[in-house]
Amino acid sequence: MEFSHKAIEKKWQKVWEENKTFKTTDQSKQKIYVLDMFPYPSGAGLHVGHTKGYTATDVFARFKKHQGFDVLHPIGYDAFGLPAEQYALKTGNDPRDFTLKNIANFRTQLKKMGYSYDFDKEIITSNPNYYKITQWIFCELFKKGLAEIRNVNVNWCPGLGTVLANEEIETKNGKTVSEVGGFDVFKKPMRQWVLKITNYADELLDGLNELDWSKSIKDLQKNWIGKSAGTVIEFDVKDSAEKISVFTTRADTIFGVSYIVLAPENNLVKKLVSKKQEKLVDDYIKQTSAKTDIERQDDSKPKNGVFLGRYAINPINGEEVQIWTGDYVLNDYATGSVMAVPAHDERDFKFASNYNLPIKFILESEDKTKAFVGESKYINSEYLDGLQKRDDAKNLVIKNLTKNKKCTLKVNYKLRDWLFSRQRFYGEPFPLAFDENNNIVLLEKELPVELPKADYIKPSGTGESPLANLTDWLHIERDGKKLVRETNTMPQWAASSWYHLAYILATSPNEFLDIQSSEAKALFKKWLPVDIYVGGQEHAVGHLLYARFWHRFLYDLGIVPTKEPFKKLINQGIVLDSNGEKMSKSKGNVINPEEIINSHGADCLRLYNVFMAPVEASLQWSEKGLDGARKWLDRVFRMIKNTKTTDKNNGSLDFIFNSVLQKYTQMMEDFKYNTGVSQLMLFVNQVYKEDQPVYKEYFEKFLIMLSPIAPHIAEELWEFLGHKDSIYAQPWPIFDPKKIEIDEVIIPIQINGKVKATLNVKKDTSKDSLIKEAKSIENIKKQLQDKNILKEIVVINKIINFVVK
Repeated sequence: MEFSHKAIEKKWQKVWEENKTFKTTDQSKQKIYVLDMFPYPSGAGLHVGHTKGYTATDVFARFKKHQGFDVLHPIGYDAFGLPAEQYALKTGNDPRDFTLKNIANFRTQLKKMGYSYDFDKEIITSNPNYYKITQWIFCELFKKGLAEIRNVNVNWCPGLGTVLANEEIETKNGKTVSEVGGFDVFKKPMRQWVLKITNYADELLDGLNELDWSKSIKDLQKNWIGKSAGTVIEFDVKDSAEKISVFTTRADTIFGVSYIVLAPENNLVKKLVSKKQEKLVDDYIKQTSAKTDIERQDDSKPKNGVFLGRYAINPINGEEVQIWTGDYVLNDYATGSVMAVPAHDERDFKFASNYNLPIKFILESEDKTKAFVGESKYINSEYLDGLQKRDDAKNLVIKNLTKNKKCTLKVNYKLRDWLFSRQRFYGEPFPLAFDENNNIVLLEKELPVELPKADYIKPSGTGESPLANLTDWLHIERDGKKLVRETNTMPQWAASSWYHLAYILATSPNEFLDIQSSEAKALFKKWLPVDIYVGGQEHAVGHLLYARFWHRFLYDLGIVPTKEPFKKLINQGIVLDSNGEKMSKSKGNVINPEEIINSHGADCLRLYNVFMAPVEASLQWSEKGLDGARKWLDRVFRMIKNTKTTDKNNGSLDFIFNSVLQKYTQMMEDFKYNTGVSQLMLFVNQVYKEDQPVYKEYFEKFLIMLSPIAPHIAEELWEFLGHKDSIYAQPWPIFDPKKIEIDEVIIPIQINGKVKATLNVKKDTSKDSLIKEAKSIENIKKQLQDKNILKEIVVINKIINFVVK
């Protein structure tokens, strides 16, 4: 190895920290806000998967600093979470101590990677100063009617003693279990706080048009919101006063209804089930409670259900159809019931085939062995027969049903309101309590409402959070009234929904400006929106949707000046092990970046991350590739150390240097770092071919180009060239267009459209001169001899064509 990476990296990291080299500035009219999805500080610390995304943003932030931008490039920690709570429950330790210890380790590792974070803006979401603002936002949501208590079916996990979000559960061996610990999960109705994100469904949908996000992420959010305009149709129930309302976007298929399906959780199920079918239905409901919504909607799984022993009346023609309950219908979507048209819906077709239910085609189709989902002529549909257009048929059915008061038009959304309660100790406390009449009392004058100190955290045994055990904290008195605090805490998603604003508000670690202050609003005006946001695609419909919702709400309050928080989103690829498998602790194939920093250096790992694959692509770990990255850095080090330089430019490197600089700068703007490094390699290769001293200014500018990727070696070599100030005080170099102009061009010479020779001439040679020189070429002279030249076609710098006879 040509240089001691340990000595160089330690040296320059100390210099950057002492000089606050990367402190956020307010000196330029140009700003760039570069943001990483912040980490959860697990005990395992950083892994190389983290470094792929973090290196990408760091390269861009350093690049923009050279270009004279004010750069906001912060880091923080998503510090609440289940792992810390589980650790506390098992050991009796306070999860706060455990978390702060992990954060200290993370911070050390981030600094060892040489990341240019402004650590003065570091945030920890479990700090009371932080969640004071989270609680204030909740109070505002409550006052605007966007937060309320409901009894809802939730994913209850007795093993963890808490409700889990869909993102926190998975299916293993046919059972629904928690992602953390693998504990059983089942559906259970519970009293929960809910945020009405559905009130913002249209704004969240429309806002996607403003964003520079990938089509795939936008489509995921559009599908999750799932806006559809349709009709609610009312079906009478035979021998009952009950009515079944179904939402459909295909009212035109009503003549093909074979049966009605109710979600197992639908209140009508127990009201309508016959005595004979009661036990079967109860057993089925219990089975369904152990399935996730995702599993129930999986079209690859068999469709099953139970007949209720009752019949509904089709309002269009009076036909009796069976009423079933089936788990492929979700209660929290639309009305929790569907009219099944198996001939023209794949899920209904599978269900009907499974139970030998009628399948009635009302659209012409030659193949009756599967559902027909296209458009064709209507049949078996009375007054619709013979029609070809779906809208015409739909309008006629709606007109008929409306006349008979059996339908209403409705816009529906798949998006559900946000379940905002967790039965955990380690989360943001709700800033409220209940009086003796169960009325809600906001404690907004007492913010932050802090978590109490506890010697030992243990489950409540009642389904409430461990906070229910802490009676001194639980029972309070205000204005002569006895109150009981809310024992649920907020979900981990709460803190991450506004942390992009916290960095702007931070005046020092975990110290914040008042979010309502004029100073805060001025800073929001400068820095928002986030210009570049890099993180995993797994957050496409969880965190990203929630953060957009909170940001929109704060925009409506006049707090922030933009409707959207994140302008450009990049999803970095994952790091795979050498066998192409995803790295995970359970597989034991996770690589600790500190091992690589010790063996090869942080600059080497940074270079490897950006060169071996595009930012968005997966990267398969390769020791050979890592060694190759180190060898190239050694080569760069030798080049600068051993090559003689001159202050006079002899011009030999003009073209290659300026060409590389032009292309590399554009590649940096476009996040195409891997091809950018290839450009730097071209320059290095050319230098090694030189047999004369190299123009020193080109070495200096090369180091500036290298510095975003390999900052430590760049600083060291910059100092070697005689500079006392940091390389990051230098402006980004600008290429000289005159030095990449091509003086000569190669022009093909054609006879009757076929190339017969080529001509090397100076660029922009005149037409007459080109014809004269072309005719002087021996081969062309021979082929034109004795020919009648009909035309002489010349496109300057492009082509010469003689048309002959």
